Amino acid sequence: MSNLLGNLADNWIVNADLAKQLLEQEATLLDARAPILKWFCRLPPAIPVSWQELSRSDFPHKGKIIENNTVLTQKLQAIGICQDKPVIVVADSVKGWGEDGRIVWMLRTLGHEKAVFVDGGYRALIKAGISQVKPANNPPKTGDFVISRRSNWEIKQDDLKAILGDANLAVIDAREPREYAGKTPYGEKRGGHIPGAVHLYYKQLMNKQGKLLDRGEIVAILQQKRVSQSTQIVSYCTGGIRSAWLTCVLTNVGFNAKNYAGSMWEWSASPADSYPLSVILSRAG
Repeated sequence: MSNLLGNLADNWIVNADLAKQLLEQEATLLDARAPILKWFCRLPPAIPVSWQELSRSDFPHKGKIIENNTVLTQKLQAIGICQDKPVIVVADSVKGWGEDGRIVWMLRTLGHEKAVFVDGGYRALIKAGISQVKPANNPPKTGDFVISRRSNWEIKQDDLKAILGDANLAVIDAREPREYAGKTPYGEKRGGHIPGAVHLYYKQLMNKQGKLLDRGEIVAILQQKRVSQSTQIVSYCTGGIRSAWLTCVLTNVGFNAKNYAGSMWEWSASPADSYPLSVILSRAG
């Protein structure tokens, strides 16, 4: 496997053919799709996982990774995560919410250097020759991964607040246009966007088949929004899922990107005078 592993530390996303090769050499496969999809269309030998089971359950902090390292280490080992074995994550890149990126971002933030997701999601992996079978109930072998947290790709609420307005900071809102404008469809306490944030709906960086745009196209889209590769990027969404996916993609193409996992659930639940939001007023006909 050593030849295949050479660039995994720098590449957070792999094509389906490389993913298949890694799986043939016993990489760990995590299926991050919604439970109903896993049941009807499971990928062997995938281990089902959800971002929720690895995140806090208390609102408004549901988007944040579990803080207790002992508890989180046990959870990750229970789903078979090993220190030195690659972890490949798949999701539904067309109908999903970027769950694969969320899991990969989390694992990288916790110190796993070989976590990647598959460009094009489970459809691409099936097309590459991975068969579909009915789910099995065999538990995964216990892994040996131990958390070693890193701050490279994560930012906390007050750290973001402290740097808002910095000339070299670009805050990106990865949500739908209606959310950026002020709608609150997913349980936010207040509507709007973080002041100064530019809007980039995360799915703008993929085609209709869920495959990523070329690197040059992605860089051009960011440049149109006056975001260069020397800019510090902080992305957010509702609960840090779509923005985690975006953080993976931007990191993969060479940007300096961080995810604000607390995102709008946390920010909008905090005092408005200290954590303001901007709203786009609709024009009357």
